Amino acid sequence: MQNNLGLQAFRDDLTSVLPTNPQFHTSPVEYTGKKKNLPSWFAVSELAAASFAVAASELAALMASNGQPVSSILIDRRLAAMWFDMTLRPQGWQLPSPWDPIAGDYPTQDGWIRLHTNAPHHRVAVQRVLAGGDKREDIARAVAKWPADALEQAIVEQGGCAATMRNIADWQVHPQGKAVAREALVVWQEHQSDKPLPREKFSAAKPLRGVRILDLTRVLAGPVAGRFLAGYGAEVLRIDPPHWDEPGVIPEVTLGKRCAGLDLKKTADRIQFEHLVRGADILLHGYRPGAMENLGFGHPELTALNPVMINVRLSAYGWSGPWAQRRGFDSLVQMSTGLAAYGMTMSGADRPVPLPVQALDHATGYLMAASVLHALRQRGENGRVLAARLSLARTARALVRTRNTSQSGMFTAETPDDLAPGIEATDWGAARRIRFPVVMDGVLPEWPHAAGRLRSARPHWLD
Repeated sequence: MQNNLGLQAFRDDLTSVLPTNPQFHTSPVEYTGKKKNLPSWFAVSELAAASFAVAASELAALMASNGQPVSSILIDRRLAAMWFDMTLRPQGWQLPSPWDPIAGDYPTQDGWIRLHTNAPHHRVAVQRVLAGGDKREDIARAVAKWPADALEQAIVEQGGCAATMRNIADWQVHPQGKAVAREALVVWQEHQSDKPLPREKFSAAKPLRGVRILDLTRVLAGPVAGRFLAGYGAEVLRIDPPHWDEPGVIPEVTLGKRCAGLDLKKTADRIQFEHLVRGADILLHGYRPGAMENLGFGHPELTALNPVMINVRLSAYGWSGPWAQRRGFDSLVQMSTGLAAYGMTMSGADRPVPLPVQALDHATGYLMAASVLHALRQRGENGRVLAARLSLARTARALVRTRNTSQSGMFTAETPDDLAPGIEATDWGAARRIRFPVVMDGVLPEWPHAAGRLRSARPHWLD
């Protein structure tokens, strides 16, 4: 079967849910660089280029609506694929591994399961179900005694994260797979507000100057969205709860942001959070459905605090169906939706073969950024206040459509020309970045802050 949508068709598929007014966006995107980078049985490199193109197109449309038409958008396909992976290159220091020692794929009685234990409480949940064990060999022996689905359910019931490897056909008939299939790639809500709209402060050099983004997202899609928007002038304030850490990815995704901390279970911190919400233009959050509601900050409460704030939300497994409230991450969704199983079958491998990068996270992140930009334009043009919902599982459904019977792409080695010229003074030491793949009218994004540690800033707006 040859079912590769191709780059342009993929972009059309994505942009169908993010309509751009033709009177503003008059210049097509031009793709440069090599066509094939990431070896995959799916159109991962095409997805990377298309995702950047959607976000860039929406930015161009927003700029044009504010009297700053964009004459050219260039997307470098090779660099886009590289930005779907780690872009930071430490100079004289090393990033820690992004994976916990016992995270990964394990054979069960009847198949495979992936355990996600990067967060300490998720690791504890797995160890509780499997009766302890700090070493992979201990975990492997325990896992081998379980049927995959039974172990998945047991870990989920303990508050942990795991995913049985399912094939594409099984996911398509699974109740959650059916629910995700009924959802749009971006689900929109809107409401009208009597509150005066904020006056935008767009400029040619920083088209998002004056836009405040409250970022409650973590690993990895939401932080990717905030990083993109920060590069074009948005003030992005990331808020994390006490004790949360992602040491393997924080230096990668905090570029351009200030990072603060709040405990939304404490009265004083809740009051400060409400103050931040009142001053925000955008709220990005990746809490699973029901989690913010349990904290007293569901969509109605947030709208009451700030009727003109744009709320863009992310979930792992979708917004309807029996798994809507399930915790999940890119690697788990790849297992659930058939991506890893298809890679294993087509490769003739004896274990799951995931995508070469966490493409679901990255693609969904740039779709989130595009959703923010689309909603900003709608708010500025006609007063419509939009909210958007996206999920990794729905992005996976789009990618599954591109499966091939031959593996496409061959990654070529990184060269010095792939690196941006400047040195980034991160909180961990000097670093270089891969050059950004988007050039609009010859202009590249500029990030106001180097990557920094979590909870290193005060939780307040700068202006």
